[in-house]
Amino acid sequence: MCIVIPAMNEEKTIAVIVRSVLMLGYGIIVIDDASVDSTAIVAEEAGATVLRNIQNIGAWKSTQAGLRYAEQLGFDVVVTMDADGQHNAENISILINEHKKGADVVIGNCTERGSASRHLAWSFFKYINRLNVSDITSGFRLYSAKALPCLISPQATMFEYQCIGVLLMMRNMELKIVETSVPMNKRETGISRIFHSWFAVAYYLAYSGLLSLAKAFPTNKSKYIKRITRLKDIE
Repeated sequence: MCIVIPAMNEEKTIAVIVRSVLMLGYGIIVIDDASVDSTAIVAEEAGATVLRNIQNIGAWKSTQAGLRYAEQLGFDVVVTMDADGQHNAENISILINEHKKGADVVIGNCTERGSASRHLAWSFFKYINRLNVSDITSGFRLYSAKALPCLISPQATMFEYQCIGVLLMMRNMELKIVETSVPMNKRETGISRIFHSWFAVAYYLAYSGLLSLAKAFPTNKSKYIKRITRLKDIE
């Protein structure tokens, strides 16, 4: 199993996270998203394999790069974590337990995080797209071997976030998605890459709302698989 962490300007927290993961015996890949600080150097010195983006491409596309690399290395189960210290390595076992019960995708959920307005937005999106997921923006996730081909497909690259679009895509592939409660820490440094400004919030809400309405209803699985396969062949 491998841990994939997208990071941008997280030099203050990344070393602790890398060491905590390595202590548990997992492989770890950090994708440095064109940081202007020493995130890549610190992560590498702590023992992580580091991929460096030559320009900023965003958290989701950075995560995809890590997922592709993990698959190339032969890992069949991947856990994604944030680089800001909100996710604890010792809680990876909680996700693994759900995977052992048959889940293809496990989302670590913490209902205590986020403002009331954020919870309202989550509830709205959950209602219109009929996804049984409460914490749609959680980056603490486990993906199985069945989920990886979907996640690394060119079609998934079209999305800007690792939340609604990706979840709907996996639902259309009839993957088993479960959510489990995990404790999370408060962000110690930095700012949210989704909710860092009112403009970013408005853009996210508009983007996610339109995406939810467009993809709210499941499509034919066989046709969906063929589309993904064709796009993968093109790549």
